[in-house]
Amino acid sequence: MRIDVLTTFPEMFAAQPPAALAVSIPGRASAAGLIELVATDIRAFSDNKHKKTDDRPFGGGPGMVMMCQPLWDAVHAAEAQDPRPATRILLTPQGVPLTQALVESLAARPRLLLIAGHYEGIDERVIERLAPLEISIGDYVLSGGELAAMVLIDAVTRLQPGALGDELSNQADSFSPDEAAGRRLLDCPHYTRPRDWMGAQVPDILLSGDHGKVAQWRLAQRLARTAERRPDLLA
Repeated sequence: MRIDVLTTFPEMFAAQPPAALAVSIPGRASAAGLIELVATDIRAFSDNKHKKTDDRPFGGGPGMVMMCQPLWDAVHAAEAQDPRPATRILLTPQGVPLTQALVESLAARPRLLLIAGHYEGIDERVIERLAPLEISIGDYVLSGGELAAMVLIDAVTRLQPGALGDELSNQADSFSPDEAAGRRLLDCPHYTRPRDWMGAQVPDILLSGDHGKVAQWRLAQRLARTAERRPDLLA
């Protein structure tokens, strides 16, 4: 999969992959060639001598707004670099929530083009013309879309075939579909050695060797934990 990131702060992606994506699963996936990450500097496509990409908002008010032309040209220049069709994505707090189901859908696509906005926002006219999928990683505001883009890249990368040591491990993750329950649940509690830690014991069922009963226990734990912490998932 190829992932393009369009940003006014390409230094955040100067290392390939960036430090935040160079370790653990994303790092191994990148080293194995499962993910190709390409950063494009939106400023390089500004047509003014100061390479500005933003200006004052019409109607007044605080902040600056990203202009249409640099972003429009940057998107089309990036897309022309590779024949694979790109799914355009704008990281914005106004977008649809990023869920595991959405991550699964995006992970199956050949190419993503992530637009990292900045400042007060982006001129609405270029958003309408580009028609990206607008995605939010939560109900809060960041300084820009770059960190949100890294979150999305990490989530998508770990679902690439060959990214995980055990291809079954992501099937029991929180928010992954549970066939037995018929819905998406939170993960169950996990334990490892020692069996006794500061007087706290590992549940006996996990030491029984009965895989059927262990599976039943884990499903019951997932249902109970989901009901307690995220009852909306069971609605």
